[in-house]
Amino acid sequence: MHSATDRPSFLPYTVETLADGRKVLIRPMNPGDAEAERAFILALSPQARRYRFQEQIRDPAPEMIEKLVNVDHVNDEAFVALADADERGAIVGVSRYAVGSDPLACEIAVTVLDAWQGLGLGTALMRRLIEAARERGLRRMVSLDFAENQEMTHLAHHLGFHTAPDPDDRTQVLHTLTL
Repeated sequence: MHSATDRPSFLPYTVETLADGRKVLIRPMNPGDAEAERAFILALSPQARRYRFQEQIRDPAPEMIEKLVNVDHVNDEAFVALADADERGAIVGVSRYAVGSDPLACEIAVTVLDAWQGLGLGTALMRRLIEAARERGLRRMVSLDFAENQEMTHLAHHLGFHTAPDPDDRTQVLHTLTL
């Protein structure tokens, strides 16, 4: 693991100050984050886990963690927010995208620990993700969410996403942002 002073200069690390004054380090996810990613998922409330994975997950399998942390930073991207603005802090938020069959579009997700919500962390993580998607040349971001997830609806509207009901499932909505 790199310290704040010896990290590679080409990696986009930023420190964000949240609404309550706490600082977080936001950086790309990497394979060394497996243990911290597992701890993050386990620390999520049952509702937050359901919102993130569209199902209830109790203990994520090692294969799932491996898939989440092995990001190619081209067709998929992920950023982690670390508490205490250093690399020793726990993961308190994650944003990610994955390019599917449409090479100009990506599906996104953002998840923040309950105790860190309402402080601007989701917004900071999503802005980093939007910036990365634009740099990659993507033209559209889509998030499929439960209609009841008011936190995501609020964040999506705050960031300029358009929200529409999912034509295939009335319990879900599609948030879409044209880049």
